[in-house]
Amino acid sequence: MFYVLILLLVVTFVLPIVSKKVENNLEIFLFIVGVLACVTSGAINKELFLGIIQNKFMYTIAVAVLIGGFIFKALSTHIEGALTYILKYVPLKLFIFLLIVIIGFLSSIITAIIAALLLVEIVSILPISRKNKINIDVVACFSIGIGAVLTPIGEPLSTMIVSKLNVSFWYLLDKYGVYIIPAIFILGIIGTFYGIQEKIESNNTEEIIIEETNKEIFIRALKIILFIIALELLGEGFKILIDNYVINLHTGYLYWFNMSSAVLDNATLAAAEVSVKMSEAQVKAVLMGLLISGGMMIPGNIPNIISAGKLKINSKEWMKLGIPLGMTIMIIYYIILFKI
Repeated sequence: MFYVLILLLVVTFVLPIVSKKVENNLEIFLFIVGVLACVTSGAINKELFLGIIQNKFMYTIAVAVLIGGFIFKALSTHIEGALTYILKYVPLKLFIFLLIVIIGFLSSIITAIIAALLLVEIVSILPISRKNKINIDVVACFSIGIGAVLTPIGEPLSTMIVSKLNVSFWYLLDKYGVYIIPAIFILGIIGTFYGIQEKIESNNTEEIIIEETNKEIFIRALKIILFIIALELLGEGFKILIDNYVINLHTGYLYWFNMSSAVLDNATLAAAEVSVKMSEAQVKAVLMGLLISGGMMIPGNIPNIISAGKLKINSKEWMKLGIPLGMTIMIIYYIILFKI
């Protein structure tokens, strides 16, 4: 069983990268792997299915994506006009810095989902090349991914941590704000390097953002539901592996193990790993590892999934910046957390 689960974990990492078909059907792929992992570990039972069906957060996210999609579709012209007006008076690099920083902090209040929807609407109409739009989006998704954890309403990970540890609403801000807040500002600075204003020719099809239809908005919401179900299955399927081989690891190893959040989604791993039995140092290692690595690949965070789908970013395009940026931040924080 152990070796089968390890194989499934490796497959989950590798196939979305090497197979275009898997990448284009990521939600279905993760669902299938989740089912196989649950069957392998013997986690398939009535309670699992009831828990998934009764997951209120899943429906909340789907509704948020639907409402947000329709609102942004209706207001897209106004948003573009407002952005054009703002950029007459605010330098593009400063605007990008403010966008990444503000969207990072806002995500803990308006949720990471709404923040991601707002982000792609703004990024899609910036007067820069597609390559730089992708880079700014990736950096901003790192900001959203780590910023949303500051309150329990920001993202599933923060909700999960606060619930499992039975702590106060401001616990995460009090304990981890000192690490997260500076990172958001640094990400804002990094984003400015891609603020190279260009004249986009009207016949440049690469820059055309196709307006979404109502059907596409509904399909995206359904894909989000399938994605969350897949994450639940993956978490339960790999839980036995984590309980037996991971939870007792040294804090440094826990930190690096959670780089698997790049594929498995940080909320899934938090659900499987975090326990009141853990020391504060272990929780810190798990949480920081999850937060940072979640931005490295598209499946790592729901905001990544939303923005990649909207801006039509494939895995290789995302990883070109996501992996080196994530690894650099991982190394810096490893030194800060465990060596200083």
